[in-house]
Amino acid sequence: MILVQRILFLKNVPLFSTMPPDTLAWVAEAADETSCPSGQTIFEKGSEGDSMYVIADGSVRIHDGDKTLASLPQGAFFGELSILDGETRSASASAETDCLLLVIRQDSFRRILSKQFDVTENLLKI
Repeated sequence: MILVQRILFLKNVPLFSTMPPDTLAWVAEAADETSCPSGQTIFEKGSEGDSMYVIADGSVRIHDGDKTLASLPQGAFFGELSILDGETRSASASAETDCLLLVIRQDSFRRILSKQFDVTENLLKI
């Protein structure tokens, strides 16, 4: 994804939809992209949480062992709880289909929260 595509995509993600364009551009630039083939583990329950993820393409399964807790589509985000509360991951995440993920590191996410009250407010609604 080129930067402009990332910005347009993130503008449609509810968590980021109220951000001003300059802040949205900063988030889009700070995010890394990673591809995950279907079935690949993204993170395991109990692991340290240093990133949150936004699904740019594909779907992700959130699970605890064999029990599926959620199936997340394109545009959904996950992994934010561990970078907010400092606890280990409360569930595992695996690619349900081939996925393209935007990865936002903890330090970047905390900078977003400190500058953008709307994002903090949107998180509280979840």
